[in-house]
Amino acid sequence: MTGRPDPPVAADEVTTLLAFLDHYRDTLRRQTEGLPAELLRIRLEPSSLTLGSLLKHLAFVEGFWFRHVLAGEEQHEPWASMDWEADRDADFTSAAEDSPEQLRGLFDREVAEADERIRSALAEGGLDRLSARPRRGRPVSLRWILVHMIEEYARHCGHADLIRESIDGAVDL
Repeated sequence: MTGRPDPPVAADEVTTLLAFLDHYRDTLRRQTEGLPAELLRIRLEPSSLTLGSLLKHLAFVEGFWFRHVLAGEEQHEPWASMDWEADRDADFTSAAEDSPEQLRGLFDREVAEADERIRSALAEGGLDRLSARPRRGRPVSLRWILVHMIEEYARHCGHADLIRESIDGAVDL
């Protein structure tokens, strides 16, 4: 099972933020670990969320915030060719077409690439480093992006907890 160390209770700001982000990343990995495709596609009515769609969405979010917004890079595949106008939730809905290995691989690649962008931004200006692209008309700091990502993961890991419990009764993964 994927390890999930607790974030430190007394550390500097960067260490604390990165530890919480990694904690939630590992929580999502644990909630989806070992499940075959059919179980990654189970939903709790009336929601359309699945564990697979959460993996793909959070892979997208990693790339969007750290690659696209923070580093100013263009969207890459599989995101660049998605028809976002036809389906604004394409990152969620397209997950049903992907195997567990594809979903986990995509998630792990996006996390690894996000970590590279984070390290670079920390070296270039620390938590105060502003994004290359504005969000809602203004650049945002790396600090803001990290806090936003922790919030995004916390919310979606709660969803994952409920879905996983409904599948096999697993709690406290």
